[in-house]
Parts: sequence; C-alpha cells; structure tokens
Amino acid sequence: MELLKKTVEGIKPLDQGSMSKARERVDNLTKPRGSLGRLEEIAVRLCGITGSITPDVGKKAVLVMAADNGVCSEGVAAYPQQVTALMAKGMAEGTAGVAVFARIVGAHLKVFDLGMIEPVDHSAIINKRIRPGTANMAKGPAMERNEAVQAIETGIQAVFDAADSGYRMVAPGEVGIGNTTSASAVLAALEGLSPSLTTGRGAGLDDAGLSGKIEVVKRAIATNKPDPTDAVDIISKVGGLDIAGMTGIYLGAANKRIPVIIDGFISSVAALAAVKLNPLSLEYMFPSHLSAEKGGGPALERLGLKPCFDLSMRLGEGSGAVLMFYIIEAAAAALMQMKTFEEAGIKAERGHTDF
Repeated sequence: MELLKKTVEGIKPLDQGSMSKARERVDNLTKPRGSLGRLEEIAVRLCGITGSITPDVGKKAVLVMAADNGVCSEGVAAYPQQVTALMAKGMAEGTAGVAVFARIVGAHLKVFDLGMIEPVDHSAIINKRIRPGTANMAKGPAMERNEAVQAIETGIQAVFDAADSGYRMVAPGEVGIGNTTSASAVLAALEGLSPSLTTGRGAGLDDAGLSGKIEVVKRAIATNKPDPTDAVDIISKVGGLDIAGMTGIYLGAANKRIPVIIDGFISSVAALAAVKLNPLSLEYMFPSHLSAEKGGGPALERLGLKPCFDLSMRLGEGSGAVLMFYIIEAAAAALMQMKTFEEAGIKAERGHTDF
C-alpha cells in the first residue's frame, strides 16, 4: 500500500513552461499553422510530460498483464479459460498479435503473470503471481482489497523498472479470458452506468450469450455493492488482476513523467480507475483507437478523450496502443526535425497562416 500511496501523491502537473516553448515552435514550423492537427497537440503535451522541448520517446515497451477471471464459470466467455495461458505463451514466443506489432514498431514486449490459473514456464514471462485467478465475482468479491493493491503496485513497479532501464514510452496490455466481463462491471460501477451500456460481446458471444453476460455483470454489482467513490474497492470486488495491474501502469507512468498509451476497452477502463485515484494521471495518457467493443466508446468519453484512429479493432492485448507508438514518434520528430521559418531563412508575414 505504501508504494501506491507514494506513487499517487508524487504525480505532478505538466510542465507549462516547456509546453509554452513547444507551442511557440510548433506554430512557427515551416507549415501552415495548425496543419498537422492533433499531431501538434501531441507534440506540445509530450514536452509538458517530459519537461523538455526535445522529448525522448525512442525506447518503448508494452507491459502485458496476464491473469484469469473466476467469472468465466458463469459461461460469459466464448473461449475456454485455458486460452489465457496459450495466448500468454504466444506473446512470449512472438506469435500473438501484440507481439507481431511490437516487433514491427521496435517496442519491447514484457509479459507479467499476475494470476493465470495455469502458470506458463517460459523465460520471457515474468512471475508476479498474486493468486491463481480471481474468484467468481457473481457470487462474491473477485479478490481481497490487499490483493488488488498488490496488483496495482505490480504495474507501478513494472513502469519504474522500465524507466530505470531507459524506456521513455509505455503501453499497457492484457490477456485473460473473461476480462471484458470484469471490465464491463468496473466501468458500470465507476461511472454509474447500466451494465447493458457497458457490456459487449467480448470475443464473440451470440445474442443469448450477451444477454447472459449482462445479467452476470448486474448480479456481480448487486452482490458486491462496490463503493463508487473507491476505485480500489471496485477493482477488488468486480475487477481483475490484469485491470489492477494496468491501473498501476498508468499511475507509474504519470509519476515517472513518461507518456502512456491507452489501448482499447479494458485499457480505457483501467485508465478511468487510475484517474479516479489521481486526476492528474490523465494528462500523461494518449488514446489510440476506438475499440469495437461496446463499452470502448463510453469509457473514452468518460475520460474526455477522442481516439486517434478507428480500425474496428477489438483484439485487446495492447495491439492498438502499439500502433499508436508510430504516431507519437511522428509528432515528436516533427517538433524536433522540422525547421522553423526563421531556421529555414524564410521571412513570414505577421499573421500569415497559409502557403
């Protein structure tokens, strides 16, 4: 609990001085003012995050939290729970979607086992097991509060270790059959939304399966009565170890002044939990894509963020966040490598905003 407390208390606002200098430079680059759109906003905020007008985002990591969800016993998932371990192994071996994308963009993928039912013996999977999956939240709390805190602190420490190793940009990822059910319950409890608005088909449920899943989420919330003002209470009662770990990643990144990329639905829900713990953490987050999962849009809306792209993706894993790395790098490169009119020896007329 001490690490969580210190991390939350240590999150500071963005560096307004660096942002002001960055905005002045961006506005004077050899282009029509505003012509790079949201890339300009990203570049300025990167400077506020890092406290430098030459932000370093070159070394990047995807931190995947792997864990199982006891609610799967309610029949809410289209795939058997054993798939969690198989997918984690695929990530470690470089064959899963997020691993393929990470390799393309030059990001380092790290997989943490926070609580898979079946441990995977692989050198590339980091053992941080807290318990062998959560309990069935439809019948009682998913985990103890101290276990949720431990999972959050595991995510925090993962970022701290990455920062110490020179990583300057991170993205949270997850793997865990049944975790869209947990995320749907957390979103509903955090924001006071109806489970019918937060719960989608996950990996491919049919209409009957979706109806049953919504009822399970309703039952979990009614049974556990999570405190809507306490994000840790919500995560411990109707969340998952992976969601908790991702929440810690956002908090750790904000504390270390490192940009962190939001992936899809589950990632957005964890981001909401982090913002509940410290609203300043939002300033360090960059949304990537609009998840095709039903709760993805509402989660981003509650964060007040607009997705940068929409490819109708709903894989999870951190796959969309990885693609966002290129956009962040492009924004930083434009800021640092494009010339201003003055540097290019061009005298621009005052107030001139177009070529």
